[in-house]
Amino acid sequence: MGLKLCLSSTLKFSPISILRPISQSTKNPLRRSLLLVRALSADAAAGTTTIAPDTTPDDFRVAKAPQWKAAIDFKWIRENKEAVAANVKNRNSNANIDLVVELYDKLMNVQKEVEGLRAERNVVANRMKGKLEPSERQKLVEEGKNLKERLVTLEEDLLNLTDELQQEAQCVPNMTHPDVPVGGEDCSSIRKMVGKASEFSFSVKDHVQLGKDLNIFDFDAAAEVSGSKFYYLKNEAVMLEMGLINWAVSEVMKRGFTPLITPEIVRSSVVEKCGFQPRGTNTQVYSIEGSDQCLIGTAEIPVGGIHMDSIIPESSLPLKYVAFSHCFRTEAGAAGAATRGLYRVHQFSKVEMFILCRPEESNSFHEELIEIEEELFSSLGLHFKYASDFISSGFKFSFDVLTIVFPIHFPLAGLMTSSNFHRTIDMATQDLGAPAYRKFDVEAWMPGLGRYGEISSASNCTDYQSRRLGIRYRPESSIPPKKGKGSSTPTRFVHTLNATACAVPRMIICLLENYQQEDGSVVIPEPLRRFMGGLEIITPKIQIRC
Repeated sequence: MGLKLCLSSTLKFSPISILRPISQSTKNPLRRSLLLVRALSADAAAGTTTIAPDTTPDDFRVAKAPQWKAAIDFKWIRENKEAVAANVKNRNSNANIDLVVELYDKLMNVQKEVEGLRAERNVVANRMKGKLEPSERQKLVEEGKNLKERLVTLEEDLLNLTDELQQEAQCVPNMTHPDVPVGGEDCSSIRKMVGKASEFSFSVKDHVQLGKDLNIFDFDAAAEVSGSKFYYLKNEAVMLEMGLINWAVSEVMKRGFTPLITPEIVRSSVVEKCGFQPRGTNTQVYSIEGSDQCLIGTAEIPVGGIHMDSIIPESSLPLKYVAFSHCFRTEAGAAGAATRGLYRVHQFSKVEMFILCRPEESNSFHEELIEIEEELFSSLGLHFKYASDFISSGFKFSFDVLTIVFPIHFPLAGLMTSSNFHRTIDMATQDLGAPAYRKFDVEAWMPGLGRYGEISSASNCTDYQSRRLGIRYRPESSIPPKKGKGSSTPTRFVHTLNATACAVPRMIICLLENYQQEDGSVVIPEPLRRFMGGLEIITPKIQIRC
């Protein structure tokens, strides 16, 4: 369940709130040297953009310099302009590839001029070292002065062009896997489904009514204390959340992942480098007034930043993390019955998986993340089948395979049939966040809501985030370095992947609505019971409100 890139004006919050999107500083940082950032490989270009309040697009391009630089392969974009432009169109992005290429060509021409003038200045300086007539020396002094003045102007132009090019290129989304469906959300492909939704012999309740009857939620008190889309968990719901978290972390750790509890406040630049936009009318990110910090919307952000600006030994790869955090999202624009209750909230708990790996391994690790999600859901009573090409196609990156059905292990009073309750979707181009090369969502049937709802996702972001975060690795060379010299093997950018192990509120919805009994009770799936003190069933209670 990823955050989406949003661009627009600054979101307004109540004056008494300390949380609001931050205005970007209009001051340019002091530059001590000129650096033209070039990529070390020809993989996908990366970037994002930010817009300060009350700023038009034209003003933004002229006045705003990037606060950080991504290692974008401008040459690769130029050489693959048609493919990049088609990708931008397919993803409905606002990136201007013509302008990016135009700026890059201008920058290259100005850089050649600068280099030519520097060479001329060096020639003049060398000639002045010899014995010269006063008139000839004065002539060289004047020539050197003119060259210096021309260089100052051109170098300033070079700096401005570098900033403008970086700003425009940061709008370019990641490239897209060739098998991803083109279009909007309605074009997303359901890879395979089996059976039909469960049928109950009694009138089903949604999780909101179940929570009220079981006395495990309190939305009304939370609305009074914090506002809409907040909630209190009570009684067994507290044990259920903690049980789900401990269960998910322990299960993923068995697969070789290192557990983390992350910071939940990060610098806004790290949010941007991970491909999320902390400003704008529809931003999903809470920013902290008077600082450059934001509340995280997913643990993917602080985990992605843990190796920022570092070179990882190849022998250390892959790095696999499973991280628990609370997540905070504005959910701007979300409204209606489909978002009621726990389905779309401002604060929730989530267990996230994150992998850093070699580029040639990211497709297979994407497959591994999907398999872990399948195994987790299966252990709670969900079942899935594979299409034959998934298990026989080797490294063909195809994920058109997952079918999940929920649940059949536990006998439920009144439940007539129980076959398919889940589906896996290959998300279409316009529904991909800027970092994602490919993304799969798993949706669960929620009988109380009467529809499918997303419970997890898995994304391969290739080198989009690592180019921004500066995360590289140095391939091990079979040729030993010469005596007195370090390794000459060039570094490469790692690939990053992320996937949801357990988004707690969505999982609570699924468990309550699918395991509800005719008498109003809810059965706890067996794998969770040992994480909930042996609790097997939640029963209705007489509520007393003081």
